[in-house]
Amino acid sequence: MTYQHLKPLILAASVTFALAACGKQEQAAAPAPAPAASAPAAASTTASAAKPVSVFDANELDSSINACQDFNGFVNAKWIAANPIPSDHTSWGAFNQLAEQSLNTQHDLVENAAKNAAQAQAGSIDQKIGWLYQAGMDQDAVNKAGFDPLKPKLDKIAALKNTADVVSFINDSFSHGDQQVFNFGSGADFKDASNQIGFAQQSGLGLPTRDYYTDPKQAELRDAYKAYIVKSLTLTGVSDADAKKQADEVLAFETELAKASLSPTELRDLDNEYHFVSVPQADKVTPHFNWEKFFTAQGLTIDKGFSLSQPKFFTEFDKLLASAPISQWQAYLRFHAIDDAAPYLSTAFQDNRFDFYGKTLSGQPEQKPLWKRVLDTVNTSMGEALGQLYVAKEFTPEAKQRASELVTNVREALKEHIEHSDWMSDATKQKAIDKWNKFLPKIGYPDHWRSWDGLDIKQGDYYGDVMAAAKFNYDYDIGHIGKKTDRTEWGMTPQTVNAYYDPSTNTINFPAAILQPPFFYPNGDDAINYGGIGAVIGHESSHGFDDQGSQFDGDGNKADWWTAQDKSQFQARSGKLVDQFNGYAPLKDKPDLHVNGKLTLGENIADLGGLNVAYDALQNSLKNNPTEAQQKIDGYTQDQRYFLSWARVWRNNMREKTAELRLNTDPHAPASLRAIGAPSNMPAFAEAFQCKPTDPMVRAGDKQVKIW
Repeated sequence: MTYQHLKPLILAASVTFALAACGKQEQAAAPAPAPAASAPAAASTTASAAKPVSVFDANELDSSINACQDFNGFVNAKWIAANPIPSDHTSWGAFNQLAEQSLNTQHDLVENAAKNAAQAQAGSIDQKIGWLYQAGMDQDAVNKAGFDPLKPKLDKIAALKNTADVVSFINDSFSHGDQQVFNFGSGADFKDASNQIGFAQQSGLGLPTRDYYTDPKQAELRDAYKAYIVKSLTLTGVSDADAKKQADEVLAFETELAKASLSPTELRDLDNEYHFVSVPQADKVTPHFNWEKFFTAQGLTIDKGFSLSQPKFFTEFDKLLASAPISQWQAYLRFHAIDDAAPYLSTAFQDNRFDFYGKTLSGQPEQKPLWKRVLDTVNTSMGEALGQLYVAKEFTPEAKQRASELVTNVREALKEHIEHSDWMSDATKQKAIDKWNKFLPKIGYPDHWRSWDGLDIKQGDYYGDVMAAAKFNYDYDIGHIGKKTDRTEWGMTPQTVNAYYDPSTNTINFPAAILQPPFFYPNGDDAINYGGIGAVIGHESSHGFDDQGSQFDGDGNKADWWTAQDKSQFQARSGKLVDQFNGYAPLKDKPDLHVNGKLTLGENIADLGGLNVAYDALQNSLKNNPTEAQQKIDGYTQDQRYFLSWARVWRNNMREKTAELRLNTDPHAPASLRAIGAPSNMPAFAEAFQCKPTDPMVRAGDKQVKIW
């Protein structure tokens, strides 16, 4: 499924805080019984441990920095100075370190699968993963093939003669899992979340957002992009002169698409994500693109209709079908065919792509080693299958049980916050509690693993295997259309260091890989665990009540369940959070570049709500353990350790180009600001560190933001 509305803790599933490698725009059972309303305060999650173990290195704290002046600096400055960014990364921090551990485990798994593929059961996931990884690692064979695997597609593009040919090419490409110009996939109907429908969404750009095509400040980057297009074409035998001409055509074509595209902030408006139409109505928007023929080519029968999510974009797409010369369409399709295939072609294509998207756009000095790049491909192609092997090796039933206890405790605290809210009416509270009751927590991995029967992976055919997986996964995705929504299905793999909330299914999801230090310690004290994974649980739970999540009811339908007065109160309070983050300018060399408070609002609400509810969950736990509540570890109280744990999670050093890119595209605020943004609104933080009302880490009076 496309999961276009997932609310991840961080942007990229690979936990790199970077755009997807292609640099293009990309998309997102019965509920578990709710705990009884009269349930007593939960016991300590670490009660089984004989004695709390120090799992926070207090020597990392910078005593020269006042915690009330700069909490992120106090917790993380020394660590950041001592831990430079590795040359094959765009950032380095707690998430990255844990992701590296996960990658190393996955590396062992795929190496073992490749070594034993010949002896593995025919058609097993072990054999398919082994052959796919083996083929990608055979760089000599990949280099020998050059771009031969791509030639049939390039020949088809060269043979295009008119608009009808272009439309047929697009239809056929989609049917093979090769999406061109726009994206198409499945998702829950906004008006009836129990059913899956098709979603057609804007895409087709090689630069991150529409503004990169028109902003004078990005002129140098556009020149670099054009140079990348030129080299991509010349690598397939196009002359320099012709390649330059085609690059101009590609950039002009994408600029027109960009002008009709919505910005990341505009895409957060749910009215811009869903526009249900019948097939005849869609054909009126795109008279040169017949949707019935498109769906037939995909093997689909669309009954009532689908979401043509951004009509303005599709109007421009149709305009280009009618007005753009065939040579321009060929240039555009040719370049994107090369660009999409580059990671699976010879070294020259891989290096060329990295030079632009890695070095120029993101500031990454060196490309990741081959095994990591091929492992990325395995995760893209067969991620859940690899997750099945990962869970068997890494995730114990005991870890799942302890994490489940934390989820229950934090959810109970969220319920208390809703019930005791002083700004919400009883009518709205009742609807909010109804939604809370219908939360479905999912921990570690799917209850039922996806089948990989029908995916034909051939030994020694890297490009062919990747294309086979793309078609297999696309068919699996669109196979949901017209069927009932499965709330138990996952949108992340177990080996992903991340977590997410899905408003269409009202589920909170915590993959196995994040249920480890520094987020969760089986023998750590409660303060550290609640400040880490507890706040993550609170974050994802609070997404159900952020500016977008609050527009969905407990069944996942987009519905207005607020009274007018309560909605006004919510918007006033969240507006103050917009103002807070609008005021941050984190790049010293670019003081005019601020955080976009509207773009990051959902994540900031979730951080603030999550940290508040996890704090109360900690207090509930400590009530049952008064000795532990009074205990200092490493000289710090439980409350202090709670906030120290939170800030440590967000330690991160980022390359300047990546940081700028993130400010323009990422719905998450920079990590350094997430470390301080929520705590500065909490009186508990000021009390824990004895801050003065005038200290920077204290937002008092009208500046203080409290939502959940």
